[in-house]
Amino acid sequence: MENRIDIQKIEPMAYKAMYALEDFLQKSSLSKTHLELIKIRASQINGCAFCINMHTADALKQGETTQRIFLLNAWRETTLFDEGEKIVLAMTEEITLIQQQGLSDETYQQAQKKFDESYIAQIIMAVVTINAWNRIAISTNKPLA
Repeated sequence: MENRIDIQKIEPMAYKAMYALEDFLQKSSLSKTHLELIKIRASQINGCAFCINMHTADALKQGETTQRIFLLNAWRETTLFDEGEKIVLAMTEEITLIQQQGLSDETYQQAQKKFDESYIAQIIMAVVTINAWNRIAISTNKPLA
């Protein structure tokens, strides 16, 4: 792949704004497991090798199992994910694939039964943020570290 623009170098204030979102998410009540599942699953959907690599490594460091990571793109066909994780993953997919239908009423209602409004807002912000990071990494050909 050809080298492309380094936005972090050219427009550091833009990256500073993105890092502010990351800082918010790290300080939120969103569980580390939910956050990494969101980051990995959205990155899989978007085909972002840089982010998949980074976030699977982060998840493993936090104690996530390789089996769950291997089966993440088939989470509906396994019993390895609990109810809350399945809701988070459904939200991640529907928000990431917004052109299909967006966040469905059914999934949103399931989220309302399981999580409070603040937690739902944090899930949505996590999905939005990783989708933005994916788009930056893919459009700039960000190399694997």
